[in-house]
Amino acid sequence: MEDLMKAYRCRDAEERILVLRMELDYELLNLYDALKENHPHKIDQCKARLEEIRKEMMMLEAL
Repeated sequence: MEDLMKAYRCRDAEERILVLRMELDYELLNLYDALKENHPHKIDQCKARLEEIRKEMMMLEAL
């Protein structure tokens, strides 16, 4: 039963990593637009979200 739970968590983590990669691409695009428009508040928001994505990806990849 424990092996089954590990396999499920692993599959779930792999799926979440794929979603996070899409979110990463989206936030990088937003950051690029914010930099182009010289919009400091939007730049800070994008950087904060990118940091959250990075932390979650590192946590999931450690599983």
